[in-house]
Amino acid sequence: MSECPHTAALPRPEPAAQSETCPECVIAGTQPVHLRLCLVCGHVGCCDSSPLRHASAHFRETGHPVMRSFEPGEDWRWCFVDASLV
Repeated sequence: MSECPHTAALPRPEPAAQSETCPECVIAGTQPVHLRLCLVCGHVGCCDSSPLRHASAHFRETGHPVMRSFEPGEDWRWCFVDASLV
């Protein structure tokens, strides 16, 4: 995975997760498929394989560029701006 310019601006250490699951899915009564953690603010959202795609919606609403997998055993990161793994 390569560094993108958006990773340099991320807070260190990464923010704590605001929840254990996607709160928007809980409100909507849907089941998240996979979870993503926003590395700017700690928001937890569901991935694009989930019905309502809350992680992508969080990026569109906030502009927070980088999220990482919030699944056990996974640590990859995704930059929405660059549309690439980082």
